Amino acid sequence: MADNGGSVSTRRMLCSVPERAQLHLAMLALQFGYAGFHVVSRVALNMGISKLVFIVYRNIIALLMLVPFAYFLEKKERPPLTLNLAFQFFVLALVGVTANQGFYMLGLENTSPTFASAIQNSVPAITFLLAAILRIEKVKITRKDGIAKVVGTFCCVAGASVITLYKGPTVYTPNKHLQEPYTPFLHLSLGDAKGKNWTLGCLFLVGHCLSWSGWLVFQAPLLKKYPARLSMTSYTCFFGLIQFLIISAFAERNAHDWIFTSGGEVFSVFYAGVVASGIAFAVQIWCIDRGGPVFVAVYQPVQTFIVSFMASFALGEEFYLGGIIGAVMIIIGLYLVLWGKNEEKKFASKEVAAIQSPQEQVHNRTQGHIKTSLTQPLLHQSSENV
Repeated sequence: MADNGGSVSTRRMLCSVPERAQLHLAMLALQFGYAGFHVVSRVALNMGISKLVFIVYRNIIALLMLVPFAYFLEKKERPPLTLNLAFQFFVLALVGVTANQGFYMLGLENTSPTFASAIQNSVPAITFLLAAILRIEKVKITRKDGIAKVVGTFCCVAGASVITLYKGPTVYTPNKHLQEPYTPFLHLSLGDAKGKNWTLGCLFLVGHCLSWSGWLVFQAPLLKKYPARLSMTSYTCFFGLIQFLIISAFAERNAHDWIFTSGGEVFSVFYAGVVASGIAFAVQIWCIDRGGPVFVAVYQPVQTFIVSFMASFALGEEFYLGGIIGAVMIIIGLYLVLWGKNEEKKFASKEVAAIQSPQEQVHNRTQGHIKTSLTQPLLHQSSENV
């Protein structure tokens, strides 16, 4: 009885917290989780774990977490799997899992967690650019929202180019005296990609962002045929795992590489699979459902700042002028694109309100809100008035 009373009091306490506050807390927790993934992945690479082994085990854990929820929650609404759908899921996995995660690990190996996170801020703008090229997104350059989206996209691309082509002088180096107590850990994890190909690493990260954006855009029409989001994600993860296993059969034949030799390697893989894939996916679904995709995207730059502090403390990461300039340009571009999208929705609302009769307006308020020109991939549309 005492436990039940405690759980009731906990639920009451959570209910007393405004939903807006819950959303902000959830998004902050999500950014800390993703930031930790950047650092943990870098630590795993510096400990010597194979990139392919890391990715394969990560996807196995994520798949084991996703399948039960997909099976039970979407049991009634899941369409039958056809050969044509299976092929499309395979292609989607090739872009969104295999290329996406593969390019990320290759890029991270040659750069640093901070710059990997900074370049990821360009994903919303690149997604908009691909959607505009494929005529999924409409751009009206005669209006301020269209100009903002175009200028924002240009800033993001320019920022990513600066990070890739200009490393620049060291702006900040962590105090090595403060790192002495952590020498045993840093012996395994310290490293800022010295001796690696920085430009090649940044190009890999650009490929990672392009793959991520392509995954978001290409799955939008697929969701119309197969609206079961968790099931589609599970199939995509499954086919991505199969693709990595095939690649591993040729590129990672040493059986010793598949065996963990330290607790740090085990922790890094479980963190990537459980926190960065399983829990993060569930939290992101809830946040976009309640706050909308724009609200979620606005928090993306927060991750970069968290990563920079984590990487400086745990990895002794140095900051370079080119990376800082590029990150600022990308963040400015991100907010311009998001502002343009928000203004576009306001303009569309005014247009529809001017055309509709009062009766139609009342009916539409009970049915839902106006859809944007770009369907949010994986997640259904929702209110963005947070």
